[in-house]
Amino acid sequence: MNKKLNKKLRIIPLGGLEQIGMNMTAFEYDDSIIVVDCGLAFPTDDMLGVDLVIPDISYLLENEDRVKGIFITHGHEDHIGALPYVLKELNVPIYATKLTIGIIEHKLAEHNMSSRVRRKVVKYGQSINLGCFRVEFIKTNHSIQDAAAFAIYTPVGIVVHTGDFKVDYTPVFGDAIDLQHFSEIGKKGVLALMCDSTNAEKPGFTQSERTVGHTIDNIFAENTSTRIIIATFASNVDRVQQIINSANKYGRKVVVEGRSMVNIINTASELGYLDIPENTLIGIDELKNYPDEQTCLITTGSQGESMAALSRMANGVHRKISIQPNDTIIFSSHPIPGNEKAVSRVMNELYRKGAKVIMQDVHVSGHACQEEIKLIYSLVKPKYAIPVHGEYKHLKAQAGLAKDLGYDSEHIFILSSGDVLELDEETAKVNGHVHTGAVMVDGLGVGDVGNIVLRDRQHLAQDGIIIVVMTIDGDNGHVVAGPDIVTRGFVYVRDSGDLMSEAQAIVSDTMEQLADEGVTDWGRIKNEVKSSLSDFVWKQTQRSPMIIPIIMEI
Repeated sequence: MNKKLNKKLRIIPLGGLEQIGMNMTAFEYDDSIIVVDCGLAFPTDDMLGVDLVIPDISYLLENEDRVKGIFITHGHEDHIGALPYVLKELNVPIYATKLTIGIIEHKLAEHNMSSRVRRKVVKYGQSINLGCFRVEFIKTNHSIQDAAAFAIYTPVGIVVHTGDFKVDYTPVFGDAIDLQHFSEIGKKGVLALMCDSTNAEKPGFTQSERTVGHTIDNIFAENTSTRIIIATFASNVDRVQQIINSANKYGRKVVVEGRSMVNIINTASELGYLDIPENTLIGIDELKNYPDEQTCLITTGSQGESMAALSRMANGVHRKISIQPNDTIIFSSHPIPGNEKAVSRVMNELYRKGAKVIMQDVHVSGHACQEEIKLIYSLVKPKYAIPVHGEYKHLKAQAGLAKDLGYDSEHIFILSSGDVLELDEETAKVNGHVHTGAVMVDGLGVGDVGNIVLRDRQHLAQDGIIIVVMTIDGDNGHVVAGPDIVTRGFVYVRDSGDLMSEAQAIVSDTMEQLADEGVTDWGRIKNEVKSSLSDFVWKQTQRSPMIIPIIMEI
């Protein structure tokens, strides 16, 4: 018994804190590690050319023999998007609900990994035993179906992880969140609650998804003489269902456009999560066979993404669809923080083409507001509160709610990615830190773009580049051809002849001086050329372009 008391549960967030996205948490006890979620984040504006950002899993790779499996709460990219990259290095089983596994399977197939990865569909109420842990799946509601919370039974107590959730008593598909189950687990005694913080700043309750259906229905009723185009998140299957219901009611054919949208709708309808009336869906090439007022397009691009279908339509570069005057275009989502400019840019283009744009009241969140968070706390009654999923301000807001519910600061833990929270039956404290970080995916390269490469890209983007090309005599070090100066993104050469001539003269003088001194070390020659040219350019232009000397010897 004493031996057990000395052992601690370690909770280690590897991503998903201080940011929206990249959710991943390790739970460790003795010789067992399980992981909850494996998400990506989208690049920030300063990550030039980067496609995706995934968590650094160095800690898991160092302890590879102890990692038993990955449990996934739901099928959104910020919870499953890193799986193909992580599973290439860490081949462990995946456990998730039916729709979530369906979406993951499609993702694995794209990466030719279907046969390598073991995966298991888990039903609500079912438990999986792995090592020292037992993980029970609990029904929740979110903006994608089949979302789950986890009750993680450990040797020192139960940890409840909500995943992304809201309380929806009238969901479009399936049952409401299983509050009774949360209550039953609460009665057993819960050591810690890790609760979604995304909407922790917002008072009240999140509205039911079904309220959006009424709004969409009204829009269809009021716009019977125009084509309707609706942009929403590809993964919001319930929203798509309600759009299809309204389109069918008002006699419209539906086209689905956007690769991610098509993939998820195919998966959801195959698995029985979408009910599409016969002869409602048509291919994009069949649009021309129907008048505009009998068609509806469901498309990606609600966040202003430059390559998404709606953005390409707005910019006039979509191969099949052109925006026409009097099209009715609905944004069925709120801009994610940071995307407001991109959304505004697309809307302006749509207005310019004469379209009618509707944005108000055509979206509800998939995340719990303050009263729902308090409800979960009241049912679960955890000893410790660990806010997760959100930027620092969101975590802080949930910590404030916990204080309102009577928790003192010693029982609330706002963690940072990499913090190691150690718990047993009696105590909890942050003890140590493991290596975490962001691994950037650029094209087919994973992790080959780091901070130094990004810094170079930012440097090139801000100040441009100067390339100095010359040939020197190997015997005496004197310049026999050049120096020629080539620039890109620095100044317009035709308007800057004097500047270029002076720059050439500065390089020539530097080379002559080095030759007279008998300097033959190429490293030093390049540094001296860079230094003299950089000083000159800064004095003349107040800019610091990247300078690359290229020297050939004869």
